[in-house]
Amino acid sequence: MDEWWIVSWMTIQAEFSDLGDAADITRVIVRLTVAVALGAMLGYERESVGASAGLRTHMLVSLGSALFVLIPLQAGMQVADVSRVLQGVTAGVGFLGAGAILKSQSDNQITGLTTAAGVWLTAAIGVAAGMGREGTAVLTAVFALSILSLLKFKGARARAAQQRGAPARNDRDEDA
Repeated sequence: MDEWWIVSWMTIQAEFSDLGDAADITRVIVRLTVAVALGAMLGYERESVGASAGLRTHMLVSLGSALFVLIPLQAGMQVADVSRVLQGVTAGVGFLGAGAILKSQSDNQITGLTTAAGVWLTAAIGVAAGMGREGTAVLTAVFALSILSLLKFKGARARAAQQRGAPARNDRDEDA
């Protein structure tokens, strides 16, 4: 019976051996933390303007995307072969973003494009963090936040002009 416990304990240890040393643990923690923090930053901005995908959605998309590329890299997959994983992440996030896009039959208006694009970009930021490109992930998130924050005033002005009866423009931002 003692041998059964020993074998069981060794098996449990082997199951958690993917984080072998302090460097591996630190690497995983940093990459996933960066992904979550950047997803939170973008998600907070989207939630503050009432977008359908907010803080939790962006955090989860970024974390999931980071994990989807981190695990194959930890398992020894070559970076060139991770392209198949990236295709799956991109397709899955595209499906998620498509759920945010709505077309109104009454006024023939499409909404949710900015939300869908934001979720898609958040996934890319998560992928960058998961692949160990934290600097690129941070820079991209800063660009995205700048676009979402600074250019929303342009979208608000376009909506106000349209409500006053001014001609609609094709480059309006439809969901803040």
